[in-house]
Amino acid sequence: MAKSTYISSNLNESQIEFLQLLDEHEILYFSLDDIGNRLGVFHANLNELVENLNHKGLLKRIERGKYARPQFHDPYVLGTFISKDGVVAYWSALHLHGYTDRFPNKVFVKTTARKRNIQLFGTPIHFVTVRPYKLSGIVTNGYGDRSFSITNLEVTILDCFDQPRYAGDWPDLLKALSQANLDVQNLIETAKLYDNASLIKRMGYLAELLKKKEMDPFIEFAKQNLGKKYALFEPGGEDSGIFNSDWMLRMNMTEAAIMQIIETSY
Repeated sequence: MAKSTYISSNLNESQIEFLQLLDEHEILYFSLDDIGNRLGVFHANLNELVENLNHKGLLKRIERGKYARPQFHDPYVLGTFISKDGVVAYWSALHLHGYTDRFPNKVFVKTTARKRNIQLFGTPIHFVTVRPYKLSGIVTNGYGDRSFSITNLEVTILDCFDQPRYAGDWPDLLKALSQANLDVQNLIETAKLYDNASLIKRMGYLAELLKKKEMDPFIEFAKQNLGKKYALFEPGGEDSGIFNSDWMLRMNMTEAAIMQIIETSY
């Protein structure tokens, strides 16, 4: 808050009118840059007006220039709102799509701009900076001011294999791929953008092991894009196990262990 901002002790007419307009337009959050256009009303001292309402607890500042109604705490909506091209992704998207029962302890948002991780109303928001080509496959969840962008299922699975450190638990990811009903052509076209041989062969190997016939086109695509180097099957796991030359993978998990994970209900 600027030192010159005047804080009134009581609500004045302009502050009351502003709150009424927010109610009438069902606005739950906003930025100072666009609220005039959204309301169709422009205030000469908008910053001072909003800071007064924030001081009185009738608005909550999310970050500089961005505010929310005090009763609105949705971390998915607000996390994407405050980030450039923000999209709920990785473990958070996997959970929202219903492919992991484990609830993430933070919300993962991918964005094209670097941004510090923050806490929003007690929920940690973890921002993952990506290149624009990794913002494909975006869908909308919810309606109006309660809506937010989220990666579709195919991109969510690819993202998690691309960056397993943001995907929660490796066994959960194996189970997710085994259960997911994927659009295989969409999966292939998006995988081409990622240009990550390790994720392609891990997914291809699993699809073949699980006999997912609907993924045969992806398996064929994967076998043509194995790369020249071996990768660990479980990223971050022990550098041990047999070398699978068909898939250019070092199997630091046995097939029996993989199948046991997939067939076990938590």
